[in-house]
Parts: sequence; C-alpha cells; structure tokens
Amino acid sequence: MSLYCMLYDKIPDSHLLKRIEKAVDFSFINELLADSYCKNNGRPAKEPEMMMKLLFLQHIYGLSDVKVIEEATYNLSYLWFLGMNPEDELPDPSLLCKFRKSRLREFSLDDILAEIVRQCVENGVIKSGSISIDTTHIEANTVKKVPERIMKHLAKKIFKALEQDLGAVPSEFDTNIPNYKKIADHKQAKQTMKDYLEGVMAKAAPLGKEETKTAIAEAKEILSDERFILQKGLRSFVDKDARVGRKSKTTNFFGYKDEYIMTTDERIITAVEVRSGEYVDGTEFDTLLERTKTAGIAPTEVYGDKAYFRKDILDTIKENQAEAYIPVSASSYKVNEEMYSYNKDSDEWFCFMGNHTVKKERKTTQKRGQTYELFSYTFDKNQCIDCPHRDKCMGSLKGKAKKLRVSVNAAEFYEINQFQKTAIFQEKYKKRAAHEWKNGEMKRFHGLARARGYGLKAVSTQAKLTAIAVNLKRIAAIIGGRKPDYSPIITCLRFLLRKFHFRQKLLLPSNI
Repeated sequence: MSLYCMLYDKIPDSHLLKRIEKAVDFSFINELLADSYCKNNGRPAKEPEMMMKLLFLQHIYGLSDVKVIEEATYNLSYLWFLGMNPEDELPDPSLLCKFRKSRLREFSLDDILAEIVRQCVENGVIKSGSISIDTTHIEANTVKKVPERIMKHLAKKIFKALEQDLGAVPSEFDTNIPNYKKIADHKQAKQTMKDYLEGVMAKAAPLGKEETKTAIAEAKEILSDERFILQKGLRSFVDKDARVGRKSKTTNFFGYKDEYIMTTDERIITAVEVRSGEYVDGTEFDTLLERTKTAGIAPTEVYGDKAYFRKDILDTIKENQAEAYIPVSASSYKVNEEMYSYNKDSDEWFCFMGNHTVKKERKTTQKRGQTYELFSYTFDKNQCIDCPHRDKCMGSLKGKAKKLRVSVNAAEFYEINQFQKTAIFQEKYKKRAAHEWKNGEMKRFHGLARARGYGLKAVSTQAKLTAIAVNLKRIAAIIGGRKPDYSPIITCLRFLLRKFHFRQKLLLPSNI
C-alpha cells in the first residue's frame, strides 16, 4: 500500500528476479519452517520466506551477510524480490547468521530444494527423466597440518589446562616441546612427538581437574585413530571435520566432497549430499536417488563416471527400470578383450585362437585380508596343448589347459562393455558433460571452490544453498527462453470455427 512501490515499475519483466518469482512460489517456506519459531513468546520473528530469499540473493550474486543487506537497502529489484516496500527497514546482518544456525536445519534445505524441483516438474520446466550424478571437491577454509604440529598443539593445550586448574604448570613437567622440524626422518619426528605427548598425558592425568581431563580426553581420542599418524585423520583444530581426499592418482586436496544429482537436459540439481574429503563416490547414491524421486522425477536414464560403475549402483538403477550410462571401471572388470570374448547363451569364454571353456568352478581367494569370490573357467586342454601361443598364454602357470579367473560379475559386465563400444552409447554419453559445466559454474561464479565456514554442517548448508541458487538462475533462463504457449487459444478457436461451419453446413479444411 506504499506510494513508493510505483518505483518497482522501473524493473523490467525480463529481470532475473522477476522471472524467478514468476516460476517458483516460495510461500511454502513459511509453513516448512514454522516449527523452528515460538508462536507465543518473544518479539515477532522476521518472516522465514524473506530470510530465505536474502540467502538466495546472497548465493546468486556471491555476497557476504553484510553486503547483501547493504545491496538490498537501495537495490529496487532486491526489495521487490523480498516482498518489501522501498522504505521498509531490513534486518541486521547478524540475523542472517542466527537464521542459518538455529532456524535452518539441513533437512529443511533438502525439503526446499525438493519443493522447487517438484514445482518445476509440475509446471513443465523439467520434462525428462534423464539424470546425472557426480562429485566435486570443496577446499577447507583452513590449512592442513602435519601430525607433529597437531601433537604440539595438544601438548600446549594440556599445559594451559593445568595452569587453569592448578594456577601453574608443576615443575616436574618438561615444557620444552621437541622441535620436530630439526628431525630429518619424518617417521622418527612423528614417533618423537607421540612419545612426548603420551608422557605429558600420563603425568597430567592424576594431577589435573576438569579442564585438564577435557584436554587429555581430546588428545586420547585423536591418537586412538589409526589414520591420524598416517595423515588421513584430523589435520586441523579449526575445522575438525575436513579430511584429505584424492583428486587424481597424483594430487590430493583437504576439505569436503559435494555429491549431487542433476537433470541432464534442463541442468537442474535435484539432490545434494556433502561428506568429508575421504568420502567414496557413490556411497550415498540410494539416498540421492530417493530424494530425486520424492521431488517428482522418475529416472529413465542415469549417467555417471567410472567411479559409479559398481554392482550395487547398477542393480539400483535396474530396479528403478532406468538405463545406466556409466563407463566400465577397470577395477571392477579386468578382462583382456583382445585375448578373450564371452558368449552369454552358452556361458563360455573363447580365446582369440578359437578355443572355448569346458569347465566352470566357483572359488574364493584372499587379498589384503579380505575374501573374494570368483569364477574359474578351464579351456579345452586338447586345443591348449597344441596351441602355438601356449608359452605366451600360460606363462609360468602349470597344467595342461589355460584357466581364466574372472569376478562373479564379469559376464554381466562384459555385455555392458560391449554395448558401451557402440555409437549409440557414445552419442548418449555426451549428455554427462553438462555436469562438468555445473561444477564450473558453482565453483567459479558462486564460491563453492572453497568453504566459507568450518565444519560439515556449515559446508553442507553452503553447498545446498549454492545448488538452490544455480537452480533458480537456470529456471529463470528456461522460462525466459520459452516461447509463449498459444496451443490452448488455438484449440479453442478451432473448436469455435468448426462449430460455426457445421451450423453453416460448410466443409472445414482439416489443416485450418
């Protein structure tokens, strides 16, 4: 009812925020977050929808808490999107932080993301069931430290706790912490620091009170993790959830992994899950797929890289009556196809010389302390004995006939591998490239390359808000590029014309 609202007429209909508001109804947010507020006590809270829209603006335009409030104060398009009058006061920036921590729980963000996707399906923005899954890494907002430095800090914490409990560190303690940097051998440096820390803990245990007990308990918990000394456990006190992960065979990173599913045609993210850096890709596949289905998308095609070529994932895709477009992983399928081929009808393997298997046995083998099942196929010994390639094929193996050992899933994976060599698969698999574009967009333009906060919860919130932000931008782009749908008007006109001509007893051409 404000006269100043006439200023909003200056905002063109093609503006990004106007197209977003046209495509998505955000009124569900108030009801979704209603239980996070007390209805009877305290001052009336700021509307959850408005607070969420501030977070959307923050992640769409890459702004800080302070900057988004500052920009929204004089930016007419921001104020219009927030549903406020131009003269209304915005909340203090500190309220955004409080809203994220105390009101906005992780499952709420999943529900918000799912509802936006559901509206897209309902409104025809998402039309296909083709989806893709991938994982991208997020660098932690701190540096990783070697175990020696962590143990040095733990010793200092115990000394500080003793000082708080007793007034001073007792004289029997050697407070001169070893200088691990002067020890050339890295293993020896770690052992030296570990022995020193354990000695400090043993002496401090009977002397200290509450603060000392807490510091010792923390040190014990860290040292008890076998991965810590191997530099695969805790690497920072600032961000205790961050872990070292692998980018490739030669490079690693310190932080988190963001795994998400998106539609390949519309490039809209449907579900997101964040884990620490050592996370194995595909572990949360079932969870992400269920969230995607909850949002109203029935998967018909599933794309992924080689990390997702696993029996459990392939079975889940098959159960959902979808086609899997995932390249065969060498770690799952190890058969030299230049040497051997498989016939599924007769369940036989053939070598390149035409010999075939005549016997099949199920066996178990031990590898790195684990038991694996496999099939052992034996070739016809009569042909193996006279084969000119016998020495090369058999090598150091004893026996009259070649034995081919393959995994229990090798036959099934062989068929999949043959299909993946066809032009149909190669053409279809090009769709997965959309995932790389989305990774680049979120990292380069929305700051997802590096965590803003510390801890799994903060990084998860950042990743999910970023996913919602890029979704809103993409939805606006699809809506903006869509031609007006005149089909209902044309249908109505056709009906009226036919009715008119029928009454006039005239013949109406069928192509009118």
